[in-house]
Amino acid sequence: MPLITAFLHFLQIEKRASEHTVVSYRNDLEQFWSYLQRAFPDLEWKEVDAVVIRTWIVTLMEEKITPRSINRKISALKSFYKYHIKMGVFETNPMLQVHAPKAGQRLPQFIEEPDMDRLFSAGLFEDNFEGWRDRTVLELFYATGMRLSELRMLTFSDFDLFNNHVKVLGKRNKERIIPFGHTFQNILKKYFELYHENFGTPVQNNFVFVNVKGRLLAPKNIYTIVRKYLDMITTIEKRSPHIIRHTYATHLLNRGADLNTIKELLGHSSLAATQVYTHNSIEKLKTIYQQAHPRA
Repeated sequence: MPLITAFLHFLQIEKRASEHTVVSYRNDLEQFWSYLQRAFPDLEWKEVDAVVIRTWIVTLMEEKITPRSINRKISALKSFYKYHIKMGVFETNPMLQVHAPKAGQRLPQFIEEPDMDRLFSAGLFEDNFEGWRDRTVLELFYATGMRLSELRMLTFSDFDLFNNHVKVLGKRNKERIIPFGHTFQNILKKYFELYHENFGTPVQNNFVFVNVKGRLLAPKNIYTIVRKYLDMITTIEKRSPHIIRHTYATHLLNRGADLNTIKELLGHSSLAATQVYTHNSIEKLKTIYQQAHPRA
């Protein structure tokens, strides 16, 4: 579909959206286009109005699609129409008359500190290249809270072992510096030694995290690594790299870090995105209160 392709190209090239965002928008827009072809086969894009879009939303709700997912699809359509209005393809924007269903706020899941301690102290990692690579991946997620896409594209030049920080290229090519401690520094040095033994001295632009053949790990490889080890230490529903990011932020907040600092470390564009972690801390305080207060 040319209009969808043009919009996705705009997202990739001009907006510098992440691969994950582009794929999500593509799926949502293609799903809407498929619905139009089934329900309104003679309708052109320019003839789509708010009534048609609301009908689609009702269909999604009848299919038990969650409000959160529906809101993401609505967001994709809003961006799609906004772009094509700007380009002069459409004269009117039907999304101005479409309102998203309310979605209850879902608290981010996180792993408790004792479980994270057990992950790195229970001898779960093999003493070989893959074992140390896997440990380094998990340690880095927890030491910095970075996103999967950020970790995957790290090169050797991004690490400063003298000052103990790593340079990360985040969303919309926004660069930030994240510090890490001496514990992770020692893990990283060991992994770099094994990398050198297996693949020779790396050049500065070599990717850090590779498979046994020296090729860049795919996103699904990193998901598999994280899931494998989190399965061993926790029973929470979601066991993904993003859960470790939530864990990093929640543990920082619980130990006294201020929200603005956590915002900068996570690379959030606004404080609103970071404030969700305060709810986890409040819930923890409630739990402690219920357990400790004699009249709770």
